[in-house]
Amino acid sequence: MLCLTLTGSTLEENRLQIERNRPWISLAELRLDCLTEAEQAKAAHFPSQVDLPLILTNRRSADGGKATGSERVRLQTLFDASRGNFAYVDIEGDVKKSDLKFKAPDAEGRIDLEADLRGRGVKIIRSYHDFEGVPADIYGRISRLANRGDIPKVAVTVQNLMDLIAVFRIESELRAIEEKIVVGMGSWGIPSRILYRRCGSMLSFCSDGEAAPGQLGPRVMSELYRADRIDEKTHIYAVIGNPVYHTASPRIHNPGFAAIHYNAVYVPFLVDQVRTFFKLAEMLQIRGFSVTVPHKRSVQPYLGRITREVKQVGSCNTVVRIKGMWKGINTDYYGFLAPVVDRISDGSIKSALVVGAGGAARAVAWALHNHGVKLTIVNRSIQAARVLAEQTMASYDTLEHAPRYQGAVDLVVQTTTVGMESDDEDPVPTFTFTGREIAYELIYEPRETAFLRRAKAAGCPIVEGTQMLMEQGKLQFEAFSGYHYPHWITVTL
Repeated sequence: MLCLTLTGSTLEENRLQIERNRPWISLAELRLDCLTEAEQAKAAHFPSQVDLPLILTNRRSADGGKATGSERVRLQTLFDASRGNFAYVDIEGDVKKSDLKFKAPDAEGRIDLEADLRGRGVKIIRSYHDFEGVPADIYGRISRLANRGDIPKVAVTVQNLMDLIAVFRIESELRAIEEKIVVGMGSWGIPSRILYRRCGSMLSFCSDGEAAPGQLGPRVMSELYRADRIDEKTHIYAVIGNPVYHTASPRIHNPGFAAIHYNAVYVPFLVDQVRTFFKLAEMLQIRGFSVTVPHKRSVQPYLGRITREVKQVGSCNTVVRIKGMWKGINTDYYGFLAPVVDRISDGSIKSALVVGAGGAARAVAWALHNHGVKLTIVNRSIQAARVLAEQTMASYDTLEHAPRYQGAVDLVVQTTTVGMESDDEDPVPTFTFTGREIAYELIYEPRETAFLRRAKAAGCPIVEGTQMLMEQGKLQFEAFSGYHYPHWITVTL
């Protein structure tokens, strides 16, 4: 189940949030602490206004909520609203039984909230929140919450991969507890939100905005990741990096898997230690993964086999599981070539200027060198340019001398990150395009950089970074699934 956390200050705002997201959710959580006092008084009637089950909660500030005032008032507000037809009521695990007896206007004496809810068939969620980390006794905490006969919920802050492993282990450690809710908060915990069933969780929370750290939108969760359809047979693929959540790769692979009806999901993982990720990959039986900065070199000691391109370039961007070992591939190499290989073959491209000498430049330089293109590498650091040039038998120069090569090359490839943060930045502002050379940009976000704008204005044929991204992604898709990428779908990058 995907549960929409409602964040509106009025019941009507929340009704509209449900209506907007209804195709992708199975239930919703009404947060009394987000409502105005006047709206809280009417909350008991909200279940009759919507067509799906609701969780009711009144989250205190210590647990990431907005409830102010005394604890007695907070719990009384929760009790008053719970008289409505809610499917679940969330009560913090440390709230004492003696604090859950209330006076109701339509009854004599005091009513025990827990007994009243159970008597009406309402399920109680007992929750624990930790915004500092993952407690060492997390499995014991869940067991103690479950011992009351209620649904235990733990929302913990994942701060590294070891924490994430602890969260995913909940499924195997506490399999006997059939109904439980597990939430890994923060950017490190996002994989546990998508793969919530692999944590043993009965649901995952999502929101229109970000009601809690790391929450994704319901449409992204359901349509892009198909999180609510992942089962024990779903193959898991990943992309690792630091940072990683900017990557467009999930928008390539997940629609591809869906189009060919392949039961698989492609999930981003923020990774601090590659060694730890390989442990997690074994635990989740991840079948393959893409590798982004800064791990394209550091994954290699853990691979049982690597391709010629990985050896030459010294960089691995794709890892697949084969016959009990990991194999490293470099699809950047062929992904870069795909848009220009025909023009290399017909002699239109005989010489190239490569701007930059980093990891991306290595794949470009080797690909062009192996296809007989005469290279010149220009870079801010002359030493880095010299090292790459010696390996690929190319010429080299400093970035400030780039104008020396204008009008003398058939292809200019921009491999640096300059222009990624701001589309006004240009890595070679003094280089003048003649209109005859092809301008190739590796950055795909933003789609049109200052480098490409100048080339386009000069009349140059251009190759955008999205073309290389898509081509290398298709090659990864084939390595992962064994199938060609479906040509009939349109991918928006």
